[in-house]
Amino acid sequence: MQPSAVPELAHTHTRPVHWVATAAAIAGVVALSSALQPGSATAAQPAPGTEAGTAPAAAAPPSTTGVHFPLDCGPVKALVVKKATGDLDGDGTPETVAVVHCDAPMGTPPDGVYVLTRGAAGAPARVVATLVDPKDRHTVTDFALDAGTVTATLLGYSTADVPSCCPDLKTPTSWRWNGTAFIRSTPTPAHSV
Repeated sequence: MQPSAVPELAHTHTRPVHWVATAAAIAGVVALSSALQPGSATAAQPAPGTEAGTAPAAAAPPSTTGVHFPLDCGPVKALVVKKATGDLDGDGTPETVAVVHCDAPMGTPPDGVYVLTRGAAGAPARVVATLVDPKDRHTVTDFALDAGTVTATLLGYSTADVPSCCPDLKTPTSWRWNGTAFIRSTPTPAHSV
């Protein structure tokens, strides 16, 4: 065997620290590239004599933080269990729809469904409509907001004698803004569970 003319270089042997450094560098490049994305492309060209500008930033939907919901929870707090955002009235500004109930230590408290809009500058969002009143003893399932329509399935009770643990009615329901109020529609009659 002929000896190499070039002495063996110690730094050419990989060690775990080299792999860790390489992985960290690659992770940094991936993170940086995901944060620095180019603007979205459009096929439309600006009209002659006008400058291409950026569209105004979309308004953030109202937050449920700090909102006083019209719900009497006594010593426990109100708990937002589901929420969805979207433009319900077509004004270009999103609203938030929240399903809220009391944070009871036992049982399943009834839900309320509330529509929130942005509050004054620096103020929390405000409730502008109640779609489901907790006094009606409904539990909300299958909750969604799509194309300006709020949909949910309401679990309820046929009489006051039905125990709270066991709702016996299931009603698919939707609400849509008609320009002055939210109109509720129930596509199929309520049926027993």
